[in-house]
This record gives sequence, C-alpha cells and structure tokens, in this order.
Amino acid sequence: MIDIRKLGLFNKMAKEGGNTVANHLSQMTGMETEMEITKINFIDIPDIKTHIGDEKQIGISIEMVEKPHGYILFLFNARSAKDLAHGMIGDMGETSDDGGFTDMERSAIQEIGNIMTSGFIDGWANVLDTTIDISTPNFTFGPGSGMVDQLVGDRDGDMALMFDSRVHALDSDINVTVYTFPELEELVGLMQEIEV
Repeated sequence: MIDIRKLGLFNKMAKEGGNTVANHLSQMTGMETEMEITKINFIDIPDIKTHIGDEKQIGISIEMVEKPHGYILFLFNARSAKDLAHGMIGDMGETSDDGGFTDMERSAIQEIGNIMTSGFIDGWANVLDTTIDISTPNFTFGPGSGMVDQLVGDRDGDMALMFDSRVHALDSDINVTVYTFPELEELVGLMQEIEV
C-alpha cells in the first residue's frame, strides 16, 4: 500500500526523468531538445505485450541493479531513430538508402540510448533521494513484444509503469515510449521514505 499523498511522486519521477534526458540530449547534439511525458499508465505485463504488438522497433533496455530492481525499456521506430541520429552527427555521416543503418548512425543511436537511459534513471534517483546503478544499455531491433518477454516474461502476474512521451528536437517530434518494470514493492518502499 502507498500513502495516497505520495502518488504525485510518479509524476515527479516522470517529469524529472524526462527533463534530465532532454538536458543531456541538448548538450550532446547542440539542439534545443525537450522530452514531454504525455501520459502515465499502470498496466499488467501481459497487456503490455499485446499493446506493443509485433511490429519491429528499436529497443534500448537497461537493468536497475539496485533498488527498485527491474528494467527500463525505451521503444521507438526506425524513422525516429534515424532523425535522432542525424541530429547528432549532422552532415558528417553517410546515410543508408536501403532502410538500414550505417555504422555511424548505429553508434549515434547507441550513444543517444546511453543518454536517455542514464538520464531517465538519474531523474528517478533525484526524486527518490538515492542512487540507482544500472547495467550497460542493450540494443535490440525486432518485435517489441518479444523484448518485453525477454526482460520480464517470468513476471506475468506483475504490473509495469508505461510513460507515453515525445522528444521534441530538430523541428520534429519523435515518439518514444518508456516502459518501466521496477519491483513495485521496492519502489513503494523507497517512496514511503520520502517526506511529502
């Protein structure tokens, strides 16, 4: 059970996570960037797999190796990934015409993934007044539902937090969905320690 007065912490964690991601991206790309969280949902893990579907997407996932243990998954489509990569490498890199990614685009996307995942977790840690160590980000291109299965397929009875978000940059809007799979009891425990 969580004190109802603390429910606002979910919003605060989302906002702080999004702002930290945007600040890091702005510094790295030199472009004015903001990350807006438009909606937060609690959703059952099996429903997330249905919601994401089998469309191929780019996924960046990390594991939280400290409380509130669990995983975070950023999902976006290939077009959005290319837009982000080009914002970062500008005119330096070649582009791939066959829909694939050049080595330079791929490494730019990986670097952006590092910034997004670490920034989001830094935002959470600030709100929860703790540190949260994370694993190295893992990059996957494939069906989104398969990624969720790989991360938390054994936690079918659990719920997850889903953040719908938009990254505004380069005069374009990039849709990024952030799925977080914390151990909810641990997360609630950390929240209980926060003075409201």
